[in-house]
Amino acid sequence: MVLVSTPLPLRASRDEATGALSFEWDQDALLAQVNTGLVTVGWRVVHVGGLSCAVEPHEEDDVTARLWEEFRCAVVYLEPGLKELFYKGCCKQLLWPRFHYMLPLQSTQRRFNAELWQAYVQANTKFAHKVMEILNPRTDYVWVHDYHLLVLPSFLRKRSIYCRIGFFLHCPFPSSEIYRTLPVREEIMRALLNADVIGFHTFDYARHFLSCCSRMLGLPFESKRGSIVLRYNGRTVRVRISPTGIDVGRLIKGISWDDTEWRLGELRAQCHGRQVLISHDDLDLFKGIDLKLAAYEHLLETHEDLHGKVVLIQLVNPARSKNAEIEALHKAMHELADAINSKYGFEGYMPLILIERGVPLHERIAYYALADACVVTAVRDGMNLIPYEYIACRQGAADREAAKEAAENDEAADESPAPCTSGLVVSEFTGCSPSLSGAIRVNPWSMHSMCDAMYQVCTMPEEERRLRHEKHFRYVAKHTSAYWGQAYAEDLEATTKEHARMRCYGMGFGLHFRVIALDPNFTRLNTDAIAAAYASAANRVLLFDYDGTLSPNTSIQVGPSKEVLEALTALAACPSNRVCVVSGRGRTQLEDWLGGVPNLALAAEHGFFVRGVERREGEPRWVETSAARAWAASATSGGYDGAGGGEALDDNGSSGARAVAADSSWRAAAWSVMQAYVEATDGSFVEEKEAALVWHYRDADPDFGAFQAKEMVDHLESVMATEPAEVVKGTGIVEVKPQGVSKAVVAEQVIASAGAGGMPAGFLLCIGDE
Repeated sequence: MVLVSTPLPLRASRDEATGALSFEWDQDALLAQVNTGLVTVGWRVVHVGGLSCAVEPHEEDDVTARLWEEFRCAVVYLEPGLKELFYKGCCKQLLWPRFHYMLPLQSTQRRFNAELWQAYVQANTKFAHKVMEILNPRTDYVWVHDYHLLVLPSFLRKRSIYCRIGFFLHCPFPSSEIYRTLPVREEIMRALLNADVIGFHTFDYARHFLSCCSRMLGLPFESKRGSIVLRYNGRTVRVRISPTGIDVGRLIKGISWDDTEWRLGELRAQCHGRQVLISHDDLDLFKGIDLKLAAYEHLLETHEDLHGKVVLIQLVNPARSKNAEIEALHKAMHELADAINSKYGFEGYMPLILIERGVPLHERIAYYALADACVVTAVRDGMNLIPYEYIACRQGAADREAAKEAAENDEAADESPAPCTSGLVVSEFTGCSPSLSGAIRVNPWSMHSMCDAMYQVCTMPEEERRLRHEKHFRYVAKHTSAYWGQAYAEDLEATTKEHARMRCYGMGFGLHFRVIALDPNFTRLNTDAIAAAYASAANRVLLFDYDGTLSPNTSIQVGPSKEVLEALTALAACPSNRVCVVSGRGRTQLEDWLGGVPNLALAAEHGFFVRGVERREGEPRWVETSAARAWAASATSGGYDGAGGGEALDDNGSSGARAVAADSSWRAAAWSVMQAYVEATDGSFVEEKEAALVWHYRDADPDFGAFQAKEMVDHLESVMATEPAEVVKGTGIVEVKPQGVSKAVVAEQVIASAGAGGMPAGFLLCIGDE
């Protein structure tokens, strides 16, 4: 398994005296924990990524060799200028805000910077080169991580069409309306679809991605044995919903570290007798720190019974980058903190403890173990694992106390989790919220909602705290980071197990590259063989669909091009050929568009009417097929003998047309239903044919149109249950037409007429899109 990420899961440090670099695994990094989980179940893991520290050009060869030998890590080096444009430019200025629902509002931000995008593509290309250096596409798997490498699947797929690729997005995927503002939206979407498995934290993120697939590319999805599946150019792309986890064992062990025990004892003495709320956030616009502090101030203002009894400890990691917005947030945070402490604090009591620094792991564990409740109020966050870590640390502290008590009483330690309590207030806009069903979910934008939630968690009965904690710990203990990595790897294996059997062809250039996957039994059309068979056959039948074949699919009435007419004329001019265009369109349209082509047979309304199928003297006339006449007999008298032949249409209409007119009850009922959906579905309309009704929704909203079409089919099937008509759903249409009438009946009739002279057709070619 090749794990690809922009930073390798390593910690680097440089000796100040010698200048030598040293490296170790970063156990806080998710991919280091995933590495351990995959290795334990037999995977050989290799990492590809960049380094967080600067490496001089003359050091690169030595560092590359060391990291491969000691850690199985392959390093991608980006020039400083490229790295600046790639990471701080495209990733942080273009992608990160959009993926967190922030549109550019200033005029200087609105213009798309092509230079940043080119740097992003170039950086992804360098990652692709490094991956392909170490990859065996037939046996290895590639797992790409996060929004920095969105287009990497395309570059890997282009280099090996059989490459087995997974992708996981660790940040939110925005709604379709936000995502579609990206000028490079289609390039990113097609690149992602070159992966075999695409992972998201929550169904909301996956739903937004699927909506973009539908609206931008016309790709529907289906549920298959509990999985969400897309069919993209013959390939199966699985959409996986799997929130990440944490290394529970490491945090629980950390409770017994000397540094942790010392710090925890110090904190307990400092906060003795008071309820402690803990929050831990980056200094980031999306973490909602200012909203949380405002709600906490309102809590103290409206609930005097909490004065002197509750403490909020706010840990703040330094900002990763500084700008005017971050400076404004930092100022607002301090103003709120000062106001809270000056108004509600007194000697020996500070209601808000603000700590602005990086907190080492042992101290973080101590804070989490101390707190009675954890408060997370991010306004938009991909996952946020702080609540998981808090739950694990609370349980670890309870287990530690139980073990000490058992040792003091000379009793055997109980292996089961000790009774424990905890409280969670979690923003509904974080990725961890759906998995923490026992948490109090809040809208961080509502100060009153957050205030009520914090008061509820402060006054919650002990037994309820215990039950909620047990539920959360069962989930967190099972769904660890190792479990997450193993489950994803299994899914990637299962999705790609048929790769070796598939016939694949690469198409397109650049980021529009895609793979066409075909069934192993599929035989590619051999034009030379077709030409030879055509030349040697005495009688030939050629059947063509119209929409999507001779003309593009569109709701606009578009006739055939000059080239199509010339080709049909040349084919139909040969005495050995029977050429027929079979369409769902009405006979008037087909007559206007194709009636001038000599010797060309036409079939309208899926075979209800035909013209020129039987070889007769004189000008060809429109007639009914046997299926249409049989339906007419059934509709009017219930008789059905399936007699062959056709009946020429006179001025008064044919028997089938008369039957449609005479038995208009089903048409009236279908028309009424369709008109109701037209009124409710903007962009849709009803086409009235002689023998059928068609509801078109190709120009409607893709999601709403598909939903309405499904509802209409159910509605019409119930209305038409006792009528001589059938409901058919096609691409962008729902049609109600006479029963038993189909293109297959016309095809049989054309083939039969071609062999009427005693010589059966020796060549049959059918071309259509459905």
